[in-house]
Amino acid sequence: MTGTGLVTPGGIGTDATWSSVCGGRSAARPDPELVGLPVAISCRVPGFAPDTVPVRQPWRYDRSTLLLLAAAHEAMADAGLSSGSWDGTRVALVVGSAAGGIGTLETQHRRLLSGGPTNVSPLTLTGYLPNMAAGHVALELGIRGPSLQTSTACASGATAVITAALLLAAGQCDLAVACGTDAMVTPLCAAAFAKMGALSRRDRDPARASRPFDRDRDGFVLAEGAGVLILERAEHAAARRIRPHATLAGYATTSDAHHATAPDPRGTGLRRAVTTALGAADATLTEVDHINAHGTGTPLNDRAEATTIRELFTRHTPTVTSAKGCLGHTMGAAGAIEAVLTVASIVRQTVPPTANFTAPDDHTDQIDVVAGSARPQQIDLALSHSLGFGGHNTVLAFTR
Repeated sequence: MTGTGLVTPGGIGTDATWSSVCGGRSAARPDPELVGLPVAISCRVPGFAPDTVPVRQPWRYDRSTLLLLAAAHEAMADAGLSSGSWDGTRVALVVGSAAGGIGTLETQHRRLLSGGPTNVSPLTLTGYLPNMAAGHVALELGIRGPSLQTSTACASGATAVITAALLLAAGQCDLAVACGTDAMVTPLCAAAFAKMGALSRRDRDPARASRPFDRDRDGFVLAEGAGVLILERAEHAAARRIRPHATLAGYATTSDAHHATAPDPRGTGLRRAVTTALGAADATLTEVDHINAHGTGTPLNDRAEATTIRELFTRHTPTVTSAKGCLGHTMGAAGAIEAVLTVASIVRQTVPPTANFTAPDDHTDQIDVVAGSARPQQIDLALSHSLGFGGHNTVLAFTR
């Protein structure tokens, strides 16, 4: 991992997001666009506007693509890259997203209903189709190698990292840009998640709404964001005289085949993903120092994830954190954003706190959830968990 970029409710840029997460500050606020819905709070990227993205004609893009383009430019700069400095035919791009340009689709559907077909924008499909985020980024950065879209719900960004690593291992590219992005803070998505009972109902106290692993958790807060990681083989980075932030030492993905939306309460699939990823990294459970958990703040997810961690790590207890207490749930972007934060923990040898975690319940009381303030820690091996509707379990193992 030689470059990272973040655009999140914690701030624009990796440093801004890291500062917010380490400060334990929740980004949840009342959302004027959701007024009248059962839940009217969200986590949006502060100060983000289309004209802040260094692209021509930003009005052509869905918000999810604009978030991604901004994060991609930061990751490129961090890795010491520019589109003119590489052979674009040897660069791969993988974008993970749960919903593509859902904001564009909703807007244009309302225009169709209110004004008829002549009122629909000719840019509807290029804004909405899930593959177009990858298409737009490839065009902007001059990427001419494999350009792919992954969609595994809230594990999409992590699946993109795995897919990028597989392309590198297969020799299909020398450098890969792995991304996650979503902008699902829309009336339709908010109404649908609320109808499912997935969202926190703490509209009157939004800053305390997202409570991963806490005994009083009642759901997640809908959020938007994008995360980007630059991957390259060690010898390629060395030839560029670039020092990596960390190494993706292992990875795995499994399926629960249990329920359409609920995780397997036994955590069987997640357990297999953890052990498989560690096997690929030639590491053992006792070597894991830290886990950046999926930690949505929903009763079922946190129970299943905490149970899995507790039952796997019986000989020692790694530290655990969830960024969603601060950032909310960025959906398909979460896996990539949390991968960047896991790498940042390794680089800075620090574990951010889990915002709003004040007391565990019977399922979370035996794992070491970092709370209150950031904790300095030696971290040589860290895991990033990502789970998603459909029973997806994805685990990334990073080393110094």
